[in-house]
Amino acid sequence: MFHKEGHKIVFVTLIIVVALFLLTDSFVSITWLSTLLMIVYLVFFILILQFFRNPKRLTHRNAETVVSPVDGKVVVIEEVFEKEFFNEKRLQVSVFMSPINVHVTRHPIGGNVIFSKYHKGKYLVAWHPKASEENERTTVVVENETYGKVLYRQIAGALAKRIVNYAKVDQTVLQGEDSGFIKFGSRVDLFLPLDTKIKVKLNQKVRGGESIIAEK
Repeated sequence: MFHKEGHKIVFVTLIIVVALFLLTDSFVSITWLSTLLMIVYLVFFILILQFFRNPKRLTHRNAETVVSPVDGKVVVIEEVFEKEFFNEKRLQVSVFMSPINVHVTRHPIGGNVIFSKYHKGKYLVAWHPKASEENERTTVVVENETYGKVLYRQIAGALAKRIVNYAKVDQTVLQGEDSGFIKFGSRVDLFLPLDTKIKVKLNQKVRGGESIIAEK
């Protein structure tokens, strides 16, 4: 199953790969070189398919837990001052996605979207300390009565050139439901209340919509 954001890219890539196969078969007479080129085309196409895959995830919805919004590795767990929305200290948990991870972003909690904003920016590598404030990014805040407010930020990386955000203010969303997509690598930052019980560790691998990041 492929994400809707990849339908056009997959189709165009397929046409290009088929064309390259035909051209290589017609104009490259050296057998080993022709075979090598075709393998390269095929591997490239498989990588595109893998990048836009959208596997089904079983989210055990719980108003007292925060699930990981994306697949990847936990690279930051620290107390920070969040100045875009809260203007106060929060616990930040960041998940880094490599190009081979699933890049669907999912809502970490269910509730009402009370803030959603897109920011133009740079394309620093996703683990750069200033990436959270200077890179292209989207910020979304979801609130429910049990957990409170959770802010999550999609951040573009050096390869990511487009962030898609589906969250709209006043929208009611479900935990684990698709909320966006980051094309070609990056990370997502979560900003949680200080009394949150963090359930993950640094360098732990997590699965979007399934792994529990925190709980009340």
